[in-house]
Amino acid sequence: MSKHLGTSGGGRQREARGPGVKFRTSFSNTIYDVMCAKGWTETSSETDWDIHWAEREWVFEVFDGMHLESHQRLNHFRNAKEICRKDLLIKNLKKRRRQLEKEGSYEEATQYDFFPVTFNLPREYALFVEEFKRQGGLWIMKPIGSAQGKGIFLFSKLSEISEWRTDYRYKPGQSKEKEADAYVVQRYIDNPYLVGGKKFDLRLYVVVTSYSPLNVWIYRSGFARFTNARYNSDVSDITNNFMHLTNVAIQKTAEDYDKRTGGKWDLRRLKLHMISQFGQETTDAVFWEMQMIIIRSLLSAQGVMINDKHCFELYGYDIMIDDTLKPWLIEVNASPSLSANTQEDYVMKCEMLNDVLDIVDVEGRLRGDEEHVGGFDLVYENGFVDMDPKHRGWSSYLGSAIDRGGGKSKGKTKRTAEATGEVGGAEGKVGEKDKQRYKALDTYSKFLQNAADKAKSGGFAK
Repeated sequence: MSKHLGTSGGGRQREARGPGVKFRTSFSNTIYDVMCAKGWTETSSETDWDIHWAEREWVFEVFDGMHLESHQRLNHFRNAKEICRKDLLIKNLKKRRRQLEKEGSYEEATQYDFFPVTFNLPREYALFVEEFKRQGGLWIMKPIGSAQGKGIFLFSKLSEISEWRTDYRYKPGQSKEKEADAYVVQRYIDNPYLVGGKKFDLRLYVVVTSYSPLNVWIYRSGFARFTNARYNSDVSDITNNFMHLTNVAIQKTAEDYDKRTGGKWDLRRLKLHMISQFGQETTDAVFWEMQMIIIRSLLSAQGVMINDKHCFELYGYDIMIDDTLKPWLIEVNASPSLSANTQEDYVMKCEMLNDVLDIVDVEGRLRGDEEHVGGFDLVYENGFVDMDPKHRGWSSYLGSAIDRGGGKSKGKTKRTAEATGEVGGAEGKVGEKDKQRYKALDTYSKFLQNAADKAKSGGFAK
């Protein structure tokens, strides 16, 4: 087994909970299906549960007033907003860069160049205007706490954002005026790397099980989300959201939206496409940089996060690649969408979430020294985790195939194929591997039947 760089390794065995796991959730999409498929029991109890997959609002309103037992697990840290709210993410990234410079780590500080020039409005309106007058160009406005592309728009003239000119913060003794909503304004990446003439961004999945020490797992798969319209940077087209915004919630409203593919490629397909276009070495460098963006962003927030042994977090990272093959961090989501818009999307998310729950391990099945669980790889455990020797020649597992064959534990304790939903016979032609993979899912949890029922009823999201 590979060694953990910067740690002493060793197991982290916990007491097994047995088969009677109680879960609580308000979601009715893939995470609900997966927990039911594992044979767990749903409960509506406020306190008597082993794992709670909660809304972020529940954490803000209830968590601080609760006492959790040692075995209980919750899917959010208390102040997840430090990395998931757009303005706080940028604040922490800038702070980390300044800290590294202060410490004399100038080379590492220069690596924190993976986010666009950003200002908070209305507070930093004057600073933004100075930058705008120097550079001009296209800029993008985003509400600090929204999702699914809501409230986002592009502009090229200051007159288009005049309502953010004044800071309407309340001052004692004065009548409270209308408040301008808080937004971030960023330089728009107007030279995206295109596939088939279309812009896309990547959704990558990351699990953090601890911030002190920092433990990071990255999922090998993920997907590219394509725009419906072919891209051009003409200012006259900046209001065309089907060309500029990749959010599925926006793209699916297009008249010619492809419901079969959902406008998505899985990450491995994109990686193979890039290898065919740029070669293995260049493509590998791009995927390594994306992995380092994830780790560096988490390190930037590590000092301010409230660590809690009961908590873990599944993040959805959105990354874009420009035409120089430089990756850019767009945002980090603490509640990535777990609904699905295609059968393939449904299966991918079910498999991913099943692996997340294996990592959290409320059943106490793991040894505690695993570096690979399902499609997740441990990449940072209070220090960088070295690659397995058999993967030498690659810098990151991102975009690699996920072998769900039952011949090897792949970092898990040895469990039966029946218990984990894994089957043998992973070797062979691609078509045969896919058949066995889908058969395993069908036998294990009836995921595909659920997907088919949802498709007939008009959608996968409940």
